[in-house]
Amino acid sequence: MSHALNDLTAAEAARRIARGQLTSEALVAASVERIAAREHEVQAWAFLDADLALKQARKLDREPPRSLLHGVPFGIKDVIDTADMPTEYNSPIYRGHQPKWDAACVAQLRQAGCVILGKTVTTEFANNHPSRTRNPHNLTHTPGGSSSGSAAAVADHMVPLALGTQTGGSTIRPAAFCGVVGYKPSFNTINRAGLKFVAESLDTIGILARTAEDAALGLQILSGRAAPDFTRPHIGTPRIGVCRTPRWQDADDPTHAAIERAASLFATAGARVNDFELPAGSNRLCDEHGKIMGYECARALSWEYRNHPDQISASLRPRLDEGWQLSREAYDAARALTRDCRRKFADRMCDYDFLLTPGAPGEAPDNLKTTGSSLFNRVWTLLGVPCVTLPCGAGPRGLPLGVQLVGSFDADVELLAWAHWAEQKMW
Repeated sequence: MSHALNDLTAAEAARRIARGQLTSEALVAASVERIAAREHEVQAWAFLDADLALKQARKLDREPPRSLLHGVPFGIKDVIDTADMPTEYNSPIYRGHQPKWDAACVAQLRQAGCVILGKTVTTEFANNHPSRTRNPHNLTHTPGGSSSGSAAAVADHMVPLALGTQTGGSTIRPAAFCGVVGYKPSFNTINRAGLKFVAESLDTIGILARTAEDAALGLQILSGRAAPDFTRPHIGTPRIGVCRTPRWQDADDPTHAAIERAASLFATAGARVNDFELPAGSNRLCDEHGKIMGYECARALSWEYRNHPDQISASLRPRLDEGWQLSREAYDAARALTRDCRRKFADRMCDYDFLLTPGAPGEAPDNLKTTGSSLFNRVWTLLGVPCVTLPCGAGPRGLPLGVQLVGSFDADVELLAWAHWAEQKMW
């Protein structure tokens, strides 16, 4: 029985725990067993203490359910502070670093009766330097980044839910590469206290999950926004905009086909599907994102840059150098364009429930020295709007492809409800 438990969705596992048909201890033990069997290949975990996790689970089994995810284990990306586990940001500067506090999101999960299973591997400071984690579908391929370990651990059924972060495409892209559901909320939906900042106007805590329902339950705990009632059929059909973006040519043919196939399935299900053009000026947002992230990242890591330059990777150091060379005027101009595009985008979205667009340019690259391209994520991160990526078949090498749904700012619950609707039509 324990071999099947790690395959349960978070929602189903929690329902069984609430009915007395499953214990948190058994569920956590199944995760630990799966990790023991696969971690030497996938390398998704930065820290794991099986005894500590099982101790948490046994304690929770003696209590009445605190939430809809009581007893369910979570992985925590290792840029998020934990009081009982090291937080090292995948940097030699912080080897053995032990915070005295939990990040706000971790504290909320504990309060809701979730088990903090361990810390998942991140790229260095959630930036571009690849981690050791591998794509569980093919170990020679990247899992994406920077939430590498969180996406790989959920994809390999080591844990049903994990926290990630996104500054460019760090939740959506690895979810697409690993074939899981990735949810990046509207900016600042989940409290960021205790997160190691990369770029304070972009960093967003997100969720890696197996289903839209699982992500919505995580959102309820972490934001207080009630999850939709997934036991009832969704009433009505959506108004969908197919957004090919100015970078459409940078996605491969299988990704183009996946978007068109999803659009066709949704139209057959009764949705109103039309092309969607981004507002004027949006074609510049990918480049402006780089300016804002570069400027803010250099300053967020200024202590490390000044005091430990020899312990910063050869791939990150030049990006920090460039960030310091950017002028305040260029940074402010990028922010001004972003504000203008946000207003125009909000107006245009009044006629749509969500957009359909690529989650990544294609399958995960066959290269462990890259985390892949965030071209199809940066604009949405900069606009601060919610995004969900859903698995949508496989590419020519047999690796997952993902389509991305994008909603209006603060319409997270509605977007997750539509994502659940879309899952039923695609799967």
